[in-house]
Amino acid sequence: MVDLENQYLKIQTELDEALLKAAHCANYINGEEVKTFAQLLGDFVNVKHVITCANGTDALQIALMALNLPKESEILVPSFCYIAAAEAVALLGFIPVFVDVEEQSFNIDVKKAEALITEKTKAIIPVHLFGQSCNMLAILKLAQLYNLYVIEDNAQAIGADYYFPDNTIKQLGTIGHVGTTSFFPSKNLGSMGDGGALFTNDSELAENMKTIANHGQKEKYLHETIGINSRLDTLQASVLMVKLKYLTQYTLARQKAASHYDKFLKTIPEIQIPERVNYSSHVFHQYTIKVKNGKRNALKQYLSAKGIPSMVYYPLPTHKQKAYKKDGQALDLNISEKLSTEVLSLPMHTELDEEQIGFICKNIIDFLGINQH
Repeated sequence: MVDLENQYLKIQTELDEALLKAAHCANYINGEEVKTFAQLLGDFVNVKHVITCANGTDALQIALMALNLPKESEILVPSFCYIAAAEAVALLGFIPVFVDVEEQSFNIDVKKAEALITEKTKAIIPVHLFGQSCNMLAILKLAQLYNLYVIEDNAQAIGADYYFPDNTIKQLGTIGHVGTTSFFPSKNLGSMGDGGALFTNDSELAENMKTIANHGQKEKYLHETIGINSRLDTLQASVLMVKLKYLTQYTLARQKAASHYDKFLKTIPEIQIPERVNYSSHVFHQYTIKVKNGKRNALKQYLSAKGIPSMVYYPLPTHKQKAYKKDGQALDLNISEKLSTEVLSLPMHTELDEEQIGFICKNIIDFLGINQH
């Protein structure tokens, strides 16, 4: 699914030098590389403040803590996405309110979100799934109308652009009150371990988040608020500084791979290729197709037998998970449930070439041909 070894080998000299430099400096926590990386990343996404932390889930938790929301606040989250958004909400004692998604884009359905707003609703977490944006213009209008905070979960779409009607372009993660991202190794900008960051243009909010991530202290041993211990270590920052230089190149490679997939798969009736919305670029963290007529699982097994990996993101929507399922709660999340039976993510990474993609697609076509006879 992800060829991290060959990605490493292409820039091995740079990465090895960066790691050795950090090792010799021996300042493994909050080293100079962490500050430098935060500045470089802020320049890349064009945001005033970048606060690094230990992982993307921590980033969501820190963002929610920094907003000082009332107890039992309701937070709108999509049900068809990774568990982290709902998890951060629930851990803090807030109430995740699950929202269905759009069938074509996989992203949160803003009209359905509005129908779920109550006087307790205080924030919305749009998750930019698989590499392209939620409808942020509609979300911003909704947030303004109902006085909601917007926390963008941009773990899967770093480097993607949002196109506003007035021709303004902003990078995802910099549009809401706070943006969060993850540097998990398989992400578009991945480290060699865990890591995360928060983005904001609000200086006061940035200071709150920085303080919370550092045990609630601005000055050592003087704790102004309840915080957590969440930090990006120096070695990972060293890796990320190198990889950030290649992020645009990596994005182009993913987009090229996606176009090859499109070419082979777009005319197959039982396959639906990923939709591209007109308000966002797509950086293809995943290339996720929909397999019709109940054939998804059989196709996955067939590909596996041919040595071709694939993944189902996500086999069970969050509202169906045991940890979040409430007895007697009536939820209309039919699209999320339907997608969980249809979606299949194919190998997607920076080292894919047309020949490899052709081999994958030939096997998909062969499988569907066998089943059509």
